[in-house]
Amino acid sequence: MTLKNWELISTNIDRSYRIFNIRTDVARSPRTGKIHSFFVLESQDWVNVIPLLSNDKVVLIKQFRHGVRRFTLEIPGGIVEPGDTPEISAKKELLEETGYKAKEIIPLGWVYPNPAILNNRCYTYVAKGLNGEGKQLLDDKEDIEVVIRPLEEIPSLIRKGVINHSLVLVAFYRFYMEYLSDR
Repeated sequence: MTLKNWELISTNIDRSYRIFNIRTDVARSPRTGKIHSFFVLESQDWVNVIPLLSNDKVVLIKQFRHGVRRFTLEIPGGIVEPGDTPEISAKKELLEETGYKAKEIIPLGWVYPNPAILNNRCYTYVAKGLNGEGKQLLDDKEDIEVVIRPLEEIPSLIRKGVINHSLVLVAFYRFYMEYLSDR
């Protein structure tokens, strides 16, 4: 069987929130001809950054996540603001959440966070040549603790479930499988 695109009959923004919209797409199946409704979360693209210190340590962040009502250990990241490139947003998020600036920022690629219901991409970067005083520039909705860990501990933290954010896992996959293997 050759797959074909679904015919889009209509699309409508149902609700708009600060960081995403809920969109309903009505589409026809090319196989059955039946019409179905699909619900999509529209969001700006996202970025995340693996900040590497010169002593082979990683700058991580710990913060409360309301979706799971728990603290998670992550890497800095956030929304690509309108008018910014993903690289500019990565630099801003790194500075705001950790207080560090990077002399070099290296792209590792992007993924669709969940193409079944989300329309955006998440871009991942490695930040090197870090400097800064560690003075965070947090907004009113952020309480973030900076956590420094040796790079060699990251696989163990992932295996133990200490690092369990899916986009952070993808970032480290890209880092270990693509960035480090190319060196």
